[in-house]
Amino acid sequence: MKFGVLGKSLPHTYSPQIHKEFADYEYTVLERTEEQVHDLFKGAEGLDGFNVTIPYKKLAASLCTELSEEAKELGAINTVVKTPDGFKGYNTDVFGFKYMLQSAGIDPAGKNCLILGTGGASVAVEYALKKMGAAKIDFCSRSGQINYENVYTIAQDSEVIVNTTPVGMFPEVDNSPIDLSQFKNLYAAADIVYNPSRTKFLQQAQELSVKNAGGLSMLVAQAWEASRYFTGGQGTVVPELVEGPQHDDISSVIEKLQSQMLNITLIGMPGCGKTTLGKKLAKEKGRTFVDLDDKFKEEYNITPAEVITQKGEDEFRRMETALAKKILPQSGLVIATGGGIVTRKENWFYLKANSKVIYIERPLEFLLKQDTSNRPLSQNNKIEELYKARAPLYEALCDEKIIPEYE
Repeated sequence: MKFGVLGKSLPHTYSPQIHKEFADYEYTVLERTEEQVHDLFKGAEGLDGFNVTIPYKKLAASLCTELSEEAKELGAINTVVKTPDGFKGYNTDVFGFKYMLQSAGIDPAGKNCLILGTGGASVAVEYALKKMGAAKIDFCSRSGQINYENVYTIAQDSEVIVNTTPVGMFPEVDNSPIDLSQFKNLYAAADIVYNPSRTKFLQQAQELSVKNAGGLSMLVAQAWEASRYFTGGQGTVVPELVEGPQHDDISSVIEKLQSQMLNITLIGMPGCGKTTLGKKLAKEKGRTFVDLDDKFKEEYNITPAEVITQKGEDEFRRMETALAKKILPQSGLVIATGGGIVTRKENWFYLKANSKVIYIERPLEFLLKQDTSNRPLSQNNKIEELYKARAPLYEALCDEKIIPEYE
């Protein structure tokens, strides 16, 4: 059997890798023009089916000879299966979104919901929320009746907010579509963006201590459901899935993909061993190692120590943040950071956006033995004072702490 994913431009799609985890069939990338999409539906390439992504979801629906109930209502599909009479279209984004919410413990039943964006994905999200019993569903868009200027008054009662826009997606990670703190009744927030793993939108939800869900679970779950249709199966009831063995299949692929996508980013005091451990981890995992101090010199043609000595610490921190913004949201790296990167709040988002952050904790007595001749901040400040100021930040920002053996 031969399947694939259809789109206009798919340079970074994870679909082939995900489908390989779920079933044993050939799966390829189908980058096609609109004219070529018509040829695809004429059976010109001998496919047994394919997934559909932007911008062809509505066009593909119009070219199918048969549509599922959901696809008929939505007028858009993301999964096509060949039949004796042509092609049947399904929309597994609905299933993926339901799974995304339920696996995060988010129940929209009886809640006032707000969908950000009115593109193709918003239609599937609206359909899913209705099926899950949402009390009210509003839409916010740049030119809609509810827009990003009046949303805080008109939709003040929103309890579940879903971002279906690409705002916050890599590489434009600095942006968030909305300020969640303005919604006093907020219960949950979900973002269909999956790269970076923790968008600014999601990080704010976490800071507000509300339930939240990222787009990777939706991406994997909709692919799992599509693979069932490809192999002759039927649709799945989500509550049973979340508690059953199929959930284990989906969650294991989510964990595997997330582990692959996330950087391993090391924080800690100067001299704690970030570079040594980082190189070792990169070699073991077959990843690229990046030392931000070395990258700083490569980027600016001057060392951090020289900038601090010649221009002061504030200028160094500004330049360091610009570099952090460029490097940290990337994927699959092992990164050793400078010891003081945690002291500037602007860096916290970049550290958490797409990384598993590991704090390498060395005892103070060990750090006091380190050579500080090339570290002007350590020379000009007592190590004890730096350690006292930074240690709580390392603890708060890390996902894991390592205390290495030392002599």
